Amino acid sequence: MTQQQLTETAIGLLKNLISIQSFSGEEDKTADAIEDWFKDFDIPFERVNNNVFAKSKNWDNRKPTLLLNSHHDTVKPNKAYTKDPFHAHVEDGKLYGLGSNDAGGCLVSLIATFTHYYAVENLNHNILMVASMEEENAGQKSLRGLLPQLPKIDVAIVGEPTLMDLAIAEKGLVVFDAVVKGTPSHAAHPNDNNSIYNSIKVLEWFKNYKFKKTSEALGNVKMTVTQINAGNQHNVVPAQVTLVIDVRVNDSYSNKEIADLLKSEAPCEIKERGLRLNSSKINKAHPLVKSGIALGRKTYGSPTLSDQAALTCQSLKLGPGDSTRSHSADEYIYLQEIEEGIDLYIKILEGFLKT
Repeated sequence: MTQQQLTETAIGLLKNLISIQSFSGEEDKTADAIEDWFKDFDIPFERVNNNVFAKSKNWDNRKPTLLLNSHHDTVKPNKAYTKDPFHAHVEDGKLYGLGSNDAGGCLVSLIATFTHYYAVENLNHNILMVASMEEENAGQKSLRGLLPQLPKIDVAIVGEPTLMDLAIAEKGLVVFDAVVKGTPSHAAHPNDNNSIYNSIKVLEWFKNYKFKKTSEALGNVKMTVTQINAGNQHNVVPAQVTLVIDVRVNDSYSNKEIADLLKSEAPCEIKERGLRLNSSKINKAHPLVKSGIALGRKTYGSPTLSDQAALTCQSLKLGPGDSTRSHSADEYIYLQEIEEGIDLYIKILEGFLKT
């Protein structure tokens, strides 16, 4: 099969995936469709829950392993859609449909690339293809839950829309719950310890706080108060104000370091919800990155989360499509982006796997 035929087949798979509802945790039918691809190409595969994965034909346990990964679950369509989110159709070179850009285009492009290299001999890495579930809700059965059942992974490409530029770092995330306390009272009486007024200084502290360490790829840590809640009666001063703080962590800190800093310095009670979504990165001098740079691709740091957060190895985020279209109404990806994506994936791996 020629590369053009492989590309056309991959676009056909994407159209099929779009037509199947696959919200996080409900991906069984899209997993079936991905299984059908491997069956059609006579490629052995395994399935755990709705994760489908396959190994390159000439697997050698003495060689390091390259993971190719993207997800086949989607978010739910927002109310601003004007088109049927499950009707895969092309208009003016754009393939419309829920999950077309995030991350269906990346997924089918990686599957096509894996298929291209499946039986190639004398590569310097094994290749492991994983089409994963529950990425959008960071579920327990996602790539994170699957990893203990996979071979050791040495380096990874995670397929997310990057316009095929090289996201060599990705910010982590820690969400905190904070409490500003005061003295509850009747609104008619004096109260010098009003929790809502006390929150003013606390909010200013969060607004103005600066983390010292910056990152070449990811810049500064970004901390944002995103929710505030207090009171339920007009004539009662509440005992406390609760805040939610979203912290996007650069690769100069671990999530635990961020949590320890805020717990010691914040002027209120604060507690993290979890520490597992750490930042990710790959050395700019890594051969995989150098192969992409040699093809004219730019490097940058990504502010958005992906399944990279589940990996402990060096990983590169790379894929066709544009991140700004993700989770938007009337989501689409250009057919040309998929064609170019498959071509670039194949060429980048050519420079990496055969050196």
